[in-house]
Amino acid sequence: MKPLRMLLVAVMMLGASVSIAACGADDDTITVYSGRTENLIAPILDRFTEQTGIQVEVRYGESADLALQIQTEGDRSPADAYISQSPGAMGFLTDEGLVAGLPEGVLDKVAADYRDRGGDWVGMSGRVRVLVYNTDLVAEEDLPESVFDLTGPDFDGKVALAPANGSFQDFVTAMRVSEGDQAAKQWLADMAANNAAAYADNTSIVQAVGRGEIPMGLVNHYYNERAKAENPEVASENHFFERGDVGSVVLTTAVGVVAASEKQSEAQLFVDFLLGDDAQTFFSAETFEYPLAKGAEPAGGLPPLESLDATSVDVDELGGGFRETLEMINDSGLSSQ
Repeated sequence: MKPLRMLLVAVMMLGASVSIAACGADDDTITVYSGRTENLIAPILDRFTEQTGIQVEVRYGESADLALQIQTEGDRSPADAYISQSPGAMGFLTDEGLVAGLPEGVLDKVAADYRDRGGDWVGMSGRVRVLVYNTDLVAEEDLPESVFDLTGPDFDGKVALAPANGSFQDFVTAMRVSEGDQAAKQWLADMAANNAAAYADNTSIVQAVGRGEIPMGLVNHYYNERAKAENPEVASENHFFERGDVGSVVLTTAVGVVAASEKQSEAQLFVDFLLGDDAQTFFSAETFEYPLAKGAEPAGGLPPLESLDATSVDVDELGGGFRETLEMINDSGLSSQ
């Protein structure tokens, strides 16, 4: 490791604030497994390389698939850092002992509600689950008060879901935590019986709702914010369920260092960078997520996270039963529709 980079890492480990300067030409490379899609994370990864000289090789995929791959690879995993679209898959790796701890100075940059209590990973951005709906097809007074209302006859064939999406899986896990396994299993079965439409991802749902292909769908809040930024005339809006309803649970994008990594210091520096001003501003202004580093502000137009009628579930709970949640979704029949 070059001397300047050694100094940067040492300062970070002490928890001090530091402005990361370019480290000069260097062929050092870290490998990142990313559950975030390329358009949502690649620009800030490029900026990390510009500022540190550390190259980033990225393997993109579904958060759950990448977590299972790291488990399969074990000590042979080439991954140095793992970005999960949501905390469930990261919690699974933590439970398996496959995530290394982070320095206190990095952990302290994020409020306790949005990081692993054991110090293995942190949330770098946050999303709220919402019901996106087409304003030409659905009157505001007809919107459901609870996500559990969506199983009723008024919503037969009108709701889109993304069963293979990590955030949907974490939402189901949150429902298991807050309402119990039987309630979650029943909700999934009832949604399948109510002809809920399965889509590939959140983007597909928002696009389908915007063009009137389906009246509404369960997604993360920022997908419709991005759609409206691109086209203010699109006929879609976000609906937040009533306070305390698991349908509007707050989910975090999690990042941690893979235990098998031989580049722990560089990977920790990478995590620290994602909590810095550049990255947090990117998440706020470019992807319309909620930045989670202390003091970071959401983009104009987004209400403060604490003011929303959203509910929180202990992030550590979302890692438990990861496989069981996947099996529960698959057994419901939703993923095959």
